[in-house]
Amino acid sequence: MTNLYSLPLSKARTYGVALAFIVGNVLFPQLCHLVPQGGLTLLPIYFFTLIGAYKYGLKVGLLTAVLSPLVNHLLFAMPAASMLHILLTKSVLLAIIAALVAQHSRRVSLALIAAVVAGYQLVGSLAEWAMTGSLQAALQDFTIGIPGLVLQVVGGYLVLKYILKD
Repeated sequence: MTNLYSLPLSKARTYGVALAFIVGNVLFPQLCHLVPQGGLTLLPIYFFTLIGAYKYGLKVGLLTAVLSPLVNHLLFAMPAASMLHILLTKSVLLAIIAALVAQHSRRVSLALIAAVVAGYQLVGSLAEWAMTGSLQAALQDFTIGIPGLVLQVVGGYLVLKYILKD
């Protein structure tokens, strides 16, 4: 059985766990960018936010969601400044939805992870559409990002269920 936590901000472990997921969200996108359009199709910056928020709660999730895109932008100028607010919005939505689903369900399942990914993408796409006025840009994750969405669901489930099962 996979244990799910809600780590408090007053514990050093919270920051250590968040740092590990932030590092993952910095390194994984760099690896994915070796593939042509890897960032756009694989959506790697969300992967460890999903895992961190689901496994360790809202605080770890929000730290990872906010700091990962900022660190990536400062180190690699990716995401571009013009996209940073959209990525931050989707990342924060992912952290909130993942933490809430985990807290209420107290279990890990493929269906729950799929619901989290669908939820943050749907709400995030509506937010992106409102921010940019472009429906095409807002639906990009649902068109060319399908491999990344599948990676988040299947990969996230496998990591949560079989790797982080303490």
